[in-house]
Amino acid sequence: MALPNIHKYPSEKLTPEQITALETSAKRARITALTMVSAAKSGHPGGAFSSMEMFMTVYGVADLTPENCSTTARDYVVISHGHTSAGVYATLAEWGFVDREEAMSHFRQCGSVFQGHVEREVPGIDLGTGNLGQGLSAGVGFALAQKANNHHGRVYVLMGDGGQTKGQIAEARRMAVSQKLTGLTALIDWNDIQLSGTRQEILPCDIRALWEADGWEAVEVDGHSFAAIYEALRNAGKNGKPTVLLCKTVMGKDGLIMEGIPDYHGKPVPNDDYAKIVAHLGGEPDTLAKALERRKNPPTFAGRKIDFPPAPNIDTGTPFDYEGEKASDNRGAFGKALADVGKRNYKKEGRTPILVFDCDLSPSVMTGAFKKECPDNFIQSGIQEHSVATASGTASLAGVVSVWAEFGVFGVDEVYNQQRLNDINRAGNKTVLTHVGLDVGEDGKTHQCIDYVGLMRNMFGWKLVVPVDPNQTDRATRWMLKTPGDICMAVGRSKIDGLKYYTGSYGFTYGKADKLREGKDGAIFALGYMAQIALKAADILASKGVEVSVYGVSCPLEPDMSAINEAVKTGHVMTVEDHNANTGMGAVMVLESARKGIALPKLQTLGVNHYGESGNSDSVRAEMGLSAEKIADSFMKGR
Repeated sequence: MALPNIHKYPSEKLTPEQITALETSAKRARITALTMVSAAKSGHPGGAFSSMEMFMTVYGVADLTPENCSTTARDYVVISHGHTSAGVYATLAEWGFVDREEAMSHFRQCGSVFQGHVEREVPGIDLGTGNLGQGLSAGVGFALAQKANNHHGRVYVLMGDGGQTKGQIAEARRMAVSQKLTGLTALIDWNDIQLSGTRQEILPCDIRALWEADGWEAVEVDGHSFAAIYEALRNAGKNGKPTVLLCKTVMGKDGLIMEGIPDYHGKPVPNDDYAKIVAHLGGEPDTLAKALERRKNPPTFAGRKIDFPPAPNIDTGTPFDYEGEKASDNRGAFGKALADVGKRNYKKEGRTPILVFDCDLSPSVMTGAFKKECPDNFIQSGIQEHSVATASGTASLAGVVSVWAEFGVFGVDEVYNQQRLNDINRAGNKTVLTHVGLDVGEDGKTHQCIDYVGLMRNMFGWKLVVPVDPNQTDRATRWMLKTPGDICMAVGRSKIDGLKYYTGSYGFTYGKADKLREGKDGAIFALGYMAQIALKAADILASKGVEVSVYGVSCPLEPDMSAINEAVKTGHVMTVEDHNANTGMGAVMVLESARKGIALPKLQTLGVNHYGESGNSDSVRAEMGLSAEKIADSFMKGR
């Protein structure tokens, strides 16, 4: 029986014939999902079965099709409980996104796109998930991008009930209400079963009260009734609030031995029970045998290629020059450049919208000027870093430029898992970290982000820029806004005197180390702002008759090997950074040099070797051995 056309709600209610067709399809999808798990000998069949009617209805009504799923002007579907992937893939097969036999045979097999948790390589999957609690934030990001693009689509987020106690979901609920995202609808598979037992045994909570307290409309529906889910989805948002459907379901529904049993949250059924369930659902008894035979061969479905969002259509303007002896700071230069680019593109026909996310830090991270110039594109989210890290990354996948400015310890340390998910999904998040290294004033060790290079280095797609001075910061900001992919820019607070570098026709080039001073007796590679201090150290060394080159390093994850080869000829190389000496720029340079067979003679790596003190930045750096005088002294001792 063919599936009915319920795309974009063509009628107020489903007809009996449409319901019968959907129910028949759901039985077939359950057989597909069960076979996937049994063929792979692993997976989560219980939740796949209990969520099946939710999956089938949402993918049926959404403006999301095999033809438009790789575009941006459409509806979005986020599967937050990504472990139910077998049910999702089975549903996608029913609606024509993927081949049923391919999914059934190669689930959780190396080389297959049908991974254990949903991934974007599968057409119809808008976000790779699995870290419970992030899906609603992702939905907020998609909805904000739709709003910025004046596209009145809908966003559906499907979730499990066990994860409802996670704090990030509460953050996302409040963001949705604050931003008036009435086109956002959440559906919760409310089966009261988790991996270790029932919800009441593990951690009780009043799910409905939590959502209503944050301003959502909560609607309880029969989660196995196509008619009830369809009607509730169609009416969602009509009262001016985002809506959550509390779908009362049975774990393992229609799975005989699986029904209501926590064990089958995360393991396959025995073979005898598999055969009974398939027979109960009206399937062929040899379905598993055929899948196992096909599984002996390599997967043939490559899925879709997932890359970073395309380059945006924005006017990045003309860089500002900061010259002379007047002191300026990098974070101020970022804010000024951001506001300038924002003003040039704000609500201009054909231009890509720029969204700036804030967590109650605008005066400190210098995004206030953008807010003044582009008020509708400034997203004030309060102190909710986990949700914002996910939402800003996800919004970038839906046709906007996303910028999130934040203190270093909050924008990468606190939300590493969320930034890692952005990396996995190849988002285009532009995270700007102020207050990095030891340049955070008197806030002390809790606020000294001395590990951001190492954390970004752990991921595979992020680019990291640590500008030397305001001139380079301005140019790097404009480069960042127009460049695809996840990019982190880290800037400090201190004023910088004598701004004579990176002016005029200088254009930022990712990966290039810039020689700021020439010398024959050694070379110092300094990260970002520390180049200013290294130059002062070079002056001290010159007074002792020692001439050293100084290189300003703004891209620590991609060492400039030509500069390193040049520096090696001096016979003495030092790296200087206000970052953990074991995981920062120096460590990356040493590893990459070794990989390329470059010997680094008389190597010294200066950096942070313990948590810093509370005091002004100069005194904290001095205590850490990173003042100009101590750098010069260390260089002389290392000769």
